Amino acid sequence: MTNRLKSLRDALRHKAITHETISPKVSEYYGKDVFSRQVMRDYLPSDVYTQMTDLQFSKQQLDRKTADMVAAAMKAWAISKGATHYSHWFLPLNGATAEKHDAFFTPTGSDTSIEQFDGTQLIQQEPDASSLPSGGLRNTFEARGYSAWDPSSPAFILEGTLCIPTIFISYTGEALDHKTPLLRTLNCLDEIAAEVCQMFDKSITQVYATLGWEQEYFLVDESLYFARPDLKLCGRTLCGHTPAKGQQLEDHYFGAIPERVASFIKDFEMAAWRLGIPVKTRHNEVAPNQFELAPVFEEANIAIDHNQLIMVLMEKYARKHFFRILFHEKPFEGINGSGKHNNWSLATNTGKNLLSPGHTPKTNLLFLTFFVNIIKAVSAHAPLLRAAIASAGNDHRLGANEAPPAIISVFIGKDLNNVLNDILKRVKERKMTPDEKTQLKFNIGKIPRIIFDNTDRNRTSPLAFTGNKFEFRAVGASANCGPSMIVLNTILADQLKQFKNEVDLLLNKNIPKDEAIFRILRRYIKDAQFIIFEGNNYSEEWVKEAAKRGLSNVTNTPEALEAYLLPKTLALFDKNNILSKDELHARYEIKMESYSKVLQIESRVLGDLSGNHILPAAIRYQNILLENIKLLKQVVPDADASEHVTLGLETIGKISEHIVQIKKLVANMIAERKQAKLIEDSAKKAYLYHERIKPLLEQIRYHVDKLEVLVEDRLWPLPKYRELLFIK
Repeated sequence: MTNRLKSLRDALRHKAITHETISPKVSEYYGKDVFSRQVMRDYLPSDVYTQMTDLQFSKQQLDRKTADMVAAAMKAWAISKGATHYSHWFLPLNGATAEKHDAFFTPTGSDTSIEQFDGTQLIQQEPDASSLPSGGLRNTFEARGYSAWDPSSPAFILEGTLCIPTIFISYTGEALDHKTPLLRTLNCLDEIAAEVCQMFDKSITQVYATLGWEQEYFLVDESLYFARPDLKLCGRTLCGHTPAKGQQLEDHYFGAIPERVASFIKDFEMAAWRLGIPVKTRHNEVAPNQFELAPVFEEANIAIDHNQLIMVLMEKYARKHFFRILFHEKPFEGINGSGKHNNWSLATNTGKNLLSPGHTPKTNLLFLTFFVNIIKAVSAHAPLLRAAIASAGNDHRLGANEAPPAIISVFIGKDLNNVLNDILKRVKERKMTPDEKTQLKFNIGKIPRIIFDNTDRNRTSPLAFTGNKFEFRAVGASANCGPSMIVLNTILADQLKQFKNEVDLLLNKNIPKDEAIFRILRRYIKDAQFIIFEGNNYSEEWVKEAAKRGLSNVTNTPEALEAYLLPKTLALFDKNNILSKDELHARYEIKMESYSKVLQIESRVLGDLSGNHILPAAIRYQNILLENIKLLKQVVPDADASEHVTLGLETIGKISEHIVQIKKLVANMIAERKQAKLIEDSAKKAYLYHERIKPLLEQIRYHVDKLEVLVEDRLWPLPKYRELLFIK
């Protein structure tokens, strides 16, 4: 039996066992592989359990005795579930997940051993900090780094290993991951947002950001994937002629999920549910072979951990079903790319969503306060938001088909616009009359009806208000959600501090609270109106209008990343204790280096494809045509063969032209890459790749795609789009 058939047999056997042994009731096994509150209640003394459940919003530190008790409980639970190893699981700045496995097993003699795991091993480990991206914060010879337990994100078991979510910092304390600054933003936002809430509702003492991500992805058959070096090494097709049928019939979106795909989805969903990941929705997306899943929203830190974990699960189960999964933002030219919509909101300890209006003017004034401050924050830091989503892959997607453009704007809907305009009209820099107050509060009291009955969704907007949350649609499918959430949390926290200070100043002047709030909100609305756009973000008219408003339209990553080094950005992160100047510079360096490396790999792969696959096939077909013409002239009379000869020579001429151009362009690309190799400055290198090498990739692709339709199908060396894009 061949290995392929054996693998298929094993996969089918695994599938049958999976569906027979797992209950169809998700509630019976949801979270079974998570060190959850229920597990802690069973394994920990009541006082330690209470302390652990309070840690999510507490800044207190565990003492060694308590840590040892938690570690013992984790070990006992994990071993009972079949785990043999433990690992600190973290999110380094390469966008992936990282883990180093250690066995519980510890030798105690020549032929004896015990299972050991104590509080020290739980709280801290020392992975290598020099071999992961540091942006210059660590030298190669300075290897020490620390991973430290994040008790707010529950431990879980994956493939027989107890995984403990942690932060990752250098020996000198700088953040080398996405989780550390995210936790800082959550604490910062909690403190100031709770203070602002206290102005309206004394029962609100805690505020936390929530996130519901939507993950888009493509699937391709494994056998076709391995026949495409560009898919294997770059995650996207560097060439490929548009097929006759793509997504123009609009027949894939929300269509019946193909049976093979449905089987894959069911398997990874079961694994996700066991890990406490609340995946809820699945459907076909717009492009052929494109799909989407979405969970129920969670606290932002846990949601981001779950998104990274789900991507690992999806890759694993795709292989079991002989698929390969593509998270690249634009794996196929001419059809929709993939994003990761971040639905961001704010919740309180009282169970209230601060971006959901209430039923009274008082609760709706609280809603408006946060709503307007978010818009004001975005208007002040739009370039930073653009930088947070910048990547080589996302550059291909932004502004194409369904993806929002690179111009950062906010959509809020016609009726909320009317509410804000009403505030602008009625609130003056003077004391309001009783009639003005009554009318304004009456209008504010109508907000629930307005939002839920009348507010539409704008799928072209990068940041759209959708009823009880802001949807940041511009995040790329392969990205970690952390950077965009770090920016949103930080700019809002900073803006709320400004708002609170301004309110306090007016209160000290004996101006009534509601009137003080209305005055400030009015000014914020007026100042931030330029960022609000309700129309079609794809239109050329918007590009012109955005330029008039002073909004930037940065379509490439190197330029977008410059926002990280703006003085206002450095001050923003420093004064709020989120990222130091060095930590921010490190992220800038890493992103610039990543951009260059991605384009370097793509240029090498396309050069190899051209020289070793495409051109030999084109020359082979050209020789066939030449031989055919030679035989025609020998066998068929000139009068009868002339038309065939003319058409053949015309095709040969076109093939020759494309071959010459590809050879010339590939040679130019290699020369430019050699120049880039001599550049040490990461920014200069990234700009060179963008300005001189990326255009060559596009030009080479043009000629390769022309050859694809000229060369005989049997000779073409790569699977075509029509073969890659339609799973049955």
